[in-house]
Amino acid sequence: MLTTKSLNGKTALITGASSGIGRAMARLFAAEGAKLVLGARRGALLAELAEEIQAEGGQAVALAGDVTDEAYAAALVDQACSSFGGLDIAVNNAGTMGPISPTHELTLAEWQDTQTTNLTSAFLGAKHQLPVMVEQGRGGSLIFVSSFVGYTAAMPGVAAYATSKAGMIGLMKSLAVEYGEQNIRVNALLPGGTATDMADIMANTPEMQDFVARIHALKRLAKPEEQARAALFLASDAASFVTGSAMLCDGGVSISKT
Repeated sequence: MLTTKSLNGKTALITGASSGIGRAMARLFAAEGAKLVLGARRGALLAELAEEIQAEGGQAVALAGDVTDEAYAAALVDQACSSFGGLDIAVNNAGTMGPISPTHELTLAEWQDTQTTNLTSAFLGAKHQLPVMVEQGRGGSLIFVSSFVGYTAAMPGVAAYATSKAGMIGLMKSLAVEYGEQNIRVNALLPGGTATDMADIMANTPEMQDFVARIHALKRLAKPEEQARAALFLASDAASFVTGSAMLCDGGVSISKT
């Protein structure tokens, strides 16, 4: 029995694709038939990922750059159009934890850098991704990778990060209303603690890692592949009536009190 791949014929753009959740999404989306444009700062890791996908029979091109640069945001979309003829899915995933420190010790530059990397880059991505989807006239799926931090829970020392991620949810909701008539769905994925390099920055000792795991109802961190499967749902036609949603994939951290 033949199984139809859920992203057959679709072109997907993923930022922050060189590691962690972005890398897991890239591999899963490729396995589900998507043609990929991969973006990240680390060009060598990005090229390696594209080669792996190609070796497994998939289609992927890599373009390294800085998501805070509007010219790069435009170049990624141009790459999708020139390589694969358009754009159906965009996952704005690149981000930074920023400094972990008491808020009154943050410098203005540190605050602004976190907002620019997480929130302004999401705006720049959407600014160039949406017009192509509108012009194509076949709808699309835009996904922002936000966080439960600043939405359902708060933690000390991460005010800049929480603010930027909460801002992404506001951006997502506005765009969902603005572009819904064009059948462009806009959603946010809110991961809980996930075993990535970024998580290791926040929890950098075995004791802290155990604490972070235990604040989740499932008493563990997610694997990047688990977050990728949630993103696949939002990207696919299985979520054809889902828009404006801040979808938690957080292992119950938002409800756990133990």
